[in-house]
Amino acid sequence: MKRIFLFLLTNIAVMLVLSATMSILGVGRYLTANGLDLTQLLIFAALIGFTGAIFSLLISKWMAKRSTGARVIDPQAPATAQEAWLVDTVHQLADRAGIGRPEVAIYDGAPNAFATGAFKNDSLVAVSTGLLSSMSEEEVAGVLAHEVAHIANGDMITLTLIQGVVNTFVIFLARVVGYFVDRVVLKNDRGVGLGYYATVIACEIAFGILASIIVAWFSRQREYRADAGSARLLGSREPMIRALARLGGVEAGELPKAFQASGISGGGAISAIFASHPPIAARIHALQTAPTL
Repeated sequence: MKRIFLFLLTNIAVMLVLSATMSILGVGRYLTANGLDLTQLLIFAALIGFTGAIFSLLISKWMAKRSTGARVIDPQAPATAQEAWLVDTVHQLADRAGIGRPEVAIYDGAPNAFATGAFKNDSLVAVSTGLLSSMSEEEVAGVLAHEVAHIANGDMITLTLIQGVVNTFVIFLARVVGYFVDRVVLKNDRGVGLGYYATVIACEIAFGILASIIVAWFSRQREYRADAGSARLLGSREPMIRALARLGGVEAGELPKAFQASGISGGGAISAIFASHPPIAARIHALQTAPTL
């Protein structure tokens, strides 16, 4: 969840800065005397949308380290036996997955873990002290395999492409609606009026919220795939099932039907459509009912 949140936050910030800068510099002249030049507007929207997403991806590892205070373990000189085990486990999993060995880091916080990075062979797997203190080695291994599966599946890159497309349509549609309101509803015929800018800002917020539903849905599907990837890498689904049950605060195999959680915390029906992770009960059920490995 932390990986997705940091990516989206950086993406929004970069888009806003780029949009303001390009407008000030007069780049992207899609407003003409004859109205909107839709081709120029689409180019402008795609340039900002994909640049924001790609830049967010490129700095994702740096942002993750800075925002969490994660300490990267020196693989040649781990400070403790636990750190040595972490590095060795992640490296073994990476070798099985056919990717470059990620950096391994620890950060202070509640039970959680994440993987990030722009490239499969230059990534980061970070685990919290809360997760290490609350889980057995088998359960931690299940989580680590899940994160390595995210990297091997190229989830950050695919997320970037989807976010770029979503950004493009948010920027494009917001300006089309803004132009319509300014010219047709407010009947402004003296260039671009305040109604245009106010509508664009309002629409970017509204469309951005709707777009986040699409991104969240994609993220939830990739979580199921990463859970399955954990089972394949370890040759057993039990470590991930036990880890999920531990995160949910219940015993594996004894989940109440009404149990719901997004990632490691509960969520209601409305928040569920914005959640980056499926309910833990659903993830455990998917693992339990998956075809034999």
